[in-house]
Amino acid sequence: MLPLQFIKKKIKQLFYVLYQKRLEREASQWQIPYHIGIILDGNRRYAKTEGFFDAARRQYGHSEGGDKLEEVLHWCDELGVKIVSIWICSLDNFTNREEDEVAEIFNVIETKMRSLLTIEGLHTNQIKVRPMGNLELLPLSLQEAIRDVEEATKNYDKFILNVAVAYGGREEIVEAFRRHLKSELAEGKVPDEIATELSADKITAHLYTSNLPDPDLIIRTSGEIRLSGFMLWQSAYSEYYFCDTYWPSFRKIDFLRAIRDYSHRERRFGR
Repeated sequence: MLPLQFIKKKIKQLFYVLYQKRLEREASQWQIPYHIGIILDGNRRYAKTEGFFDAARRQYGHSEGGDKLEEVLHWCDELGVKIVSIWICSLDNFTNREEDEVAEIFNVIETKMRSLLTIEGLHTNQIKVRPMGNLELLPLSLQEAIRDVEEATKNYDKFILNVAVAYGGREEIVEAFRRHLKSELAEGKVPDEIATELSADKITAHLYTSNLPDPDLIIRTSGEIRLSGFMLWQSAYSEYYFCDTYWPSFRKIDFLRAIRDYSHRERRFGR
């Protein structure tokens, strides 16, 4: 006789399969966001629940988190999402985490960036990869890996993947303002003239996402209910969805629930 625990597990798995199929059928009636932002959170806590601790926990969690990305991009493509912006590594990671863990994160990102070039779907689906963040703070080998992917996909136009590494929302705004000032000064304008003509649109023109629509929906995994500075400027009218699941455990059901929730909301855009 099968153990009761095993039977319960199988029943639960069957329930999730049926529930996912129902959501997939309903999705054809939903309003799909054009641009989704995702804060990938919970790698270390996920590894701890799997029995990994200390350095092994960190390495396992970040590795599993890196593997999840390709799967989620496939789900987005299935629904017709056109732009995905993911936050992998913040500027705070440089100061709030141990050096060996930061090195592990960089190693996982570099490995994933290099493996992207060998993934057939990247090319058949015409995915353009664009970096966001202060790349000069990254190790040279990681900078090179990111630039290689960016260069190889620069002419693709069916799907855009923005990868935020060494990124901070406030820093992005400061950098955009700095670029605007340099541009205006290069044209021979004086400070008073620059201040008089300053507008939100002029700052927007110098953001990392300057020629893209703002995110319609921002998803954060791990149960944390905050943005932590992700796309501060661009998210003024975005809808937010906070999921209790750690990023490596993020299931298609979780993804579909987020899209369903977004579809049922009435967006007011400040009105």
